[in-house]
Order: sequence, then C-alpha cells, then structure tokens
Amino acid sequence: MAQYGFFFDQSRCSGCHACAVACKNWHGLPPGPLKYLRIYEYEKGAFPDVRVHFQWVPCYHCDEPACVAACPSDAIYKEPRYGAVLIDSEKCDGCRLCYEVCPYGAPVFESDEPGVPAQKCTMCIDRLEGGDQPLCVLACPTRALDFGPLDTLAAMYGDNRDLEDMPDSETTRPAVIFKPHSPKRQLVAYDAQRAIELMMRRDPLPPIFDSVDDVLEIPEGAIDRSALVLKHPFADDLIRRTRNDEG
Repeated sequence: MAQYGFFFDQSRCSGCHACAVACKNWHGLPPGPLKYLRIYEYEKGAFPDVRVHFQWVPCYHCDEPACVAACPSDAIYKEPRYGAVLIDSEKCDGCRLCYEVCPYGAPVFESDEPGVPAQKCTMCIDRLEGGDQPLCVLACPTRALDFGPLDTLAAMYGDNRDLEDMPDSETTRPAVIFKPHSPKRQLVAYDAQRAIELMMRRDPLPPIFDSVDDVLEIPEGAIDRSALVLKHPFADDLIRRTRNDEG
C-alpha cells in the first residue's frame, strides 16, 4: 500500500487560518464545529520566556489508524492508492468510538446530538484523483505545508513525526513530517529582572503589581488557552479552542 502524507513547518505557520477556511469552503462545510482541519493557537510561559504556539491538525492518515480497528460498523477504512483513511457515511452510526481512540481528535461532528455521523479530513482524495494537491497545501500563504509520498517528504525534510505537545507518534504512526519552530533566542541583551522592576513602578502612581513573582508565576486559568487540547467534551469547546483571535 502506498502512503502519502503531509509536511508541516511550524516555524513558518502564522496561524492565519487560510488553510482551514479553504478546507471548509472546498468541502462545503457549514459554520460551526464541523472542521476537517483545525488550527490551534495557545500561549506558554511567562515573561521573558513567553511563546505563542500554532499547531496544524487535520487527520494525519496514520500508518496504523486506531479509528479503523475501533469502528464496530466497519465504516472507516484505509484506501490503498494514497493511504488515506476514509469514512463510509452510509455505514457510520455515530457511536463516536473512533473519536475516543484517535489521539488527535480527527473525527468531527456537526453537533453534540447522539447519532450524528463522523466526518473527517479526506486528504482531498477527489483532488488527488484529478492530479491536484490538497487545498490546504495550496492555500498556505507562508508555504508551511507540503504533500506527497511520505518517503519523498522524509527524504526532503527528514523523518521527524513528533512535535512539542503532540501525542507520541509511535502509537499510530501518523503520515506527517514535522519541522518544529526554532528555539527562542534573546536578540537584544537586557536584564529581565531589572525590566520587570522598572515596569512595576509608575511614580507617582501606585505600582501595577506588587512583586516580580506576580509576573513570573502565572496562575492557572489566567490565560484562556495555555495548552494544546485536541480532544473536546463538546462542540463549543472545539470552537473556542480553534477560533481565530486575529480576525
């Protein structure tokens, strides 16, 4: 069986959602939680080591897809030409077992209503059959995405299947190559402790905060999205965690 896959360069991704919008448009998906492709934006760390992370999450069409084995209706299968993991909507009974076992939360649902059938990224197999690439790859304005035979991608970009905060790839062997963003570097030398102390003071006004620890120790819950959460208890949580705050 051939295995095609994706390449994601996290260092190029700006979180613009162009790929996700193009995906929804191509597949004619309605507004709401039915997202074959999700972009997650979350913040980690505290001054001066704050970093915004962007993560691109479609279905990764795994070499060993847990969803295929878990489906009691045999509605999910791996087709042989491209290695795409697909759902037969006529067989799916909406039991959501596929969602429970998928570490990436790739199966999505139009609502929280019981029995709603699962849907997911199809690898744009209709476009592949016509000689085109998946639309998300073509839509990316920063060229953070690529697509092709997985061994070809590995030869070009290396064979890194793991990325910070993502599930361990050894479980399902996702058909994706990742390039992580570069380590954060201090470009201008300065004393971070002194900078915080100066920001604290507003003479003759009262200080903005009382101690350096108020800046360095962020209370849990103070930041709305401070971690990558791929599995959602309900549709509103998926929408909240994948919204585009940049408009």
